[in-house]
Amino acid sequence: MKRRNNKSTEGGNMINRTTTALLSLALCAASVQAAETVSIANWSGYIAPDTLAQFTQRTGIQTTYDVIDSNETTEAKLMTGGSGYDLASPSNHFLPRLIQAGAIQPLDRSKLPNWNNLDPKLMKLLETSDPGNRYGIPYMWVTVGIGYNVDKIKAIFGDTDVTQSWQLLFKPENIQKLKQCGVAFLDNPTQMVPITLNALGLAPHSEQPADLKKAEAALQAIRPSILYFHQAKYVSDLANGNICVAVGFSGDVLQAMATAQQAKNGVNLGYSIPREGSTVAMDMVVIPRNAPHLDNAYAYLNYLLDPKVIANISNFVQYANGNAASLPYIEPQLRSNPAAYPPQSVLDTLFPIKTMTPAGMRLSTRLWTRVVSGT
Repeated sequence: MKRRNNKSTEGGNMINRTTTALLSLALCAASVQAAETVSIANWSGYIAPDTLAQFTQRTGIQTTYDVIDSNETTEAKLMTGGSGYDLASPSNHFLPRLIQAGAIQPLDRSKLPNWNNLDPKLMKLLETSDPGNRYGIPYMWVTVGIGYNVDKIKAIFGDTDVTQSWQLLFKPENIQKLKQCGVAFLDNPTQMVPITLNALGLAPHSEQPADLKKAEAALQAIRPSILYFHQAKYVSDLANGNICVAVGFSGDVLQAMATAQQAKNGVNLGYSIPREGSTVAMDMVVIPRNAPHLDNAYAYLNYLLDPKVIANISNFVQYANGNAASLPYIEPQLRSNPAAYPPQSVLDTLFPIKTMTPAGMRLSTRLWTRVVSGT
């Protein structure tokens, strides 16, 4: 799973392993170098271009940035206890298993003087996966909704009101009309199965075989009208007008909007969170249990809690963050965009992703594999 698109964080050339260490530092004693390093595992294109350099300038601590491609891979590395990471960024619904396994360590808030900048409402929501907010800090939060080409939707349906309901996609007669201009779905059972269940009026986190069969039947009924399933391709395809609808992450659709506007290609995009509700997830920052540079990890965590620092990242990646004190520094067009910062009436319809039992996860994954393959 690649949650983010491949937007570069350094002059258009994002690589899997990025370091701000200067070549001359290679001549330093190994013990000194190790003491002034922090190893970060995070998603692709998920920091601002100057985030790491500014941290090094402030603290003298060099950074190594490893790109993660899925929550599952991150979880597996953290479970071994030998990832070598000082910080990692799993989504909040992966925290319960990591906490139970002792794979991450509780935070020492005395080392995080910027802690009080965090949004208390979001912190309360996160207690479902991290009781007492003991193990992680929120980074960016994301909804899943419908990204759409305004003009093409109007041409087919007469207006864009249809985008306010999941029935646009889950009614075969509706999605069949969209087949001509291209529909993409996230290749992500963790998000898409609960969304499907919820759209059917069922409990979004049901693991009952009967409910999952209904979800699979609904997805199989519309499968012929779905062009593809992917974690990132829809971003460029929306921006270029190659597809007209995508079920995608809010920030990714906002990035597509920005790309289309910059290209001045005439593609007019919108984003909706359907009235039936959808998922909300928070990407967290945690410290692995065997983090080799613990003090440096805390230095970077506290840096991320600086309102101006995290606002700068939000302004670049186009995702809302969990830092209430950052709002004055968020660009007005992002702060006022309901796709990034939904009104309370929409927030009330969102539900967090929950950790599934191993049996439920197997059922969900197998269901999804059959749908994607069309079997």
